[in-house]
Amino acid sequence: MLQKVATAGVDLDTVYDQTLPRIKEQKGDRSRLGMEVLMWVSHAERPLRIDELCHALAVEIEATDLDPENIRPQDTVLGSCLGLAVVDKETSQVRLIHYTLQEYLSRPGVLPDAHRTLGQTCLTYLNYDQVKRIPADNVSTLGNMPFLEYSSLHWGKHGKIELSHHPKSLVLDLLNQFDHHISSVLLARRICPYWFYPLSHRPFPGLHCASYFGIDEVIAILIEMESYNINQRDSTGFTPLSWAARQGNQGAVALLLTRDDIGPDEPDNYGATPLWGASYNGHEGVVRLLLARDDVDPDQADDDGETPLWCASFNGHEGVVRLLLARDDVNPDKPDNYGQTPLDIAARQRHWQIVSLLRPRITLVSHID
Repeated sequence: MLQKVATAGVDLDTVYDQTLPRIKEQKGDRSRLGMEVLMWVSHAERPLRIDELCHALAVEIEATDLDPENIRPQDTVLGSCLGLAVVDKETSQVRLIHYTLQEYLSRPGVLPDAHRTLGQTCLTYLNYDQVKRIPADNVSTLGNMPFLEYSSLHWGKHGKIELSHHPKSLVLDLLNQFDHHISSVLLARRICPYWFYPLSHRPFPGLHCASYFGIDEVIAILIEMESYNINQRDSTGFTPLSWAARQGNQGAVALLLTRDDIGPDEPDNYGATPLWGASYNGHEGVVRLLLARDDVDPDQADDDGETPLWCASFNGHEGVVRLLLARDDVNPDKPDNYGQTPLDIAARQRHWQIVSLLRPRITLVSHID
């Protein structure tokens, strides 16, 4: 329909300008419902299935449990946005009727406080009593609570973008019980599926979670509470600093490094340090923070013999390579356990600019030796 309108020469922005007021003028709860459908579909971290969306829309912020009567029929949900959202028959995912509508709804002021609302909804859902009662080793409940997976995996992304005072209290309520919460298991299984310990092993403490998402305000509060071991390892051997460094959460890294008892060079179960993780993923700001420490070994290899320089060379992170090569205590010709040097792996990956950076350093070192 919108494609025909566009073909006829009608400006789609005009169509949207006219349709949104009509949605807001609907009677009863349909006005709120219609605008929230558009908010979720346009600002969610991934496309939502219709059953997930119906449960998200049923969340009441001040409630302690989900009221089944709030779950509206699919036809009511879709009808409330006057045809601007539809369900894909093959995937059951809800999508906007036209790609230009996504651009329109993302403009400042069209859907104000969208990420705050979405994050608050996720956190309210995760703090519901019926969710907290789910055993951490029971993931079979997902079918009965379809919004549980999305809220567990993505609340932090919305919270990092836009966090107000009330959602902050919801975050602390969640993280203070995170060791035994089903969302901890779901998140840990998603972000480290190959390293995951048995479900009975506490997989992902609250400070690790906040560091993974990089929610600086929450990390600062948790650090001040001093109820967390700043160097505690999760089931992968990662410390909070390891997660913050790997994710490139520079503010979180800076906060964690303010602690006198921080271990900035603590390796994980595979020998990889925070600097290794930051170098592997190309996070230059984090690499600078870690290299500024006297208690960080810039040449420490993991169990496979791969140094931070090796990792940065492998992945083509030129900026990180330059930072590491500026150090006198980094060996540019250090091989891994299989005899591959940073130069070897950079050439194999066809990162020619990095090859050109490594060659002069290796020649210089060989002359000095």
